[in-house]
Amino acid sequence: QVQLVESGGGLVQPGGSLRLSCAVYGFPFSSFAMGWYRQTPDNERELVATIFTGGDTRYADSVKGRFTNSRDNPKRMLYLQMSSLKPDDTALYYCNAPYNGQSWGQGTQVTVSS
Repeated sequence: QVQLVESGGGLVQPGGSLRLSCAVYGFPFSSFAMGWYRQTPDNERELVATIFTGGDTRYADSVKGRFTNSRDNPKRMLYLQMSSLKPDDTALYYCNAPYNGQSWGQGTQVTVSS
């Protein structure tokens, strides 16, 4: 059974950092590119970070230089290290496979506010 479980969100002040985690179950994680998405109530879900099977990464311009996507294939874990956080980063964050879409998890809420 496919399951994506995101964690690590929370409330952080502008300029702060958070590390999100995603545990992956039920599909060949090491064979898939994986990504982090975010969604606010007013916007569509946006892909902000992708990591390919070979470790190459790609980022949306809005997070480039501040977010780092990584993966641990043996542990079936995906991570998003977020730094220099801004209020505009406030969103519900999800993980998924951009080219092999799976059922969505519950997401983890990130709120950047003073």
